[in-house]
Amino acid sequence: MAEGVGELELTVGQLARRSGTSVSALRFYERQRLISSRRTAGNQRRYHRDTLRRVALIRIAQRVGIPLVDIRAALETLPDGRVPGRRDWMRMSQVWQDELTERIRLLTHLRDSFADCIGCGCLSISHCSLANPDDRLGGVGNGPRVLLPRGETG
Repeated sequence: MAEGVGELELTVGQLARRSGTSVSALRFYERQRLISSRRTAGNQRRYHRDTLRRVALIRIAQRVGIPLVDIRAALETLPDGRVPGRRDWMRMSQVWQDELTERIRLLTHLRDSFADCIGCGCLSISHCSLANPDDRLGGVGNGPRVLLPRGETG
């Protein structure tokens, strides 16, 4: 442990090493209000140890495509003044269940519906007899009509 750093605090370098995240990414997360630190008298960042779990969650959420604004909103539901417990984390993660289920549905649809189209070479979804026979989707609106979530307009 570095001199002057309490048992419950990590330096930015320690947090980077322990989390497998670059220092610049940690600073970015802090600017985005995803994590927070306190400043020492020498203006050095000090992070509470529970920031490790927050960084892990941020990285996992980003990997599955959850936008930073949604990650921040979820993290804001965690308690202030105490380390979040298992129940807090479970409650927070429930927010993403529907979104992830819909994302899985769309990705499965894309995988199953377009596997043959990708190799056909026509490069024209608007005229594709498999994806859009008789251009029936042209009247619905612009954009990837087959892939947009139900009810969304392009």
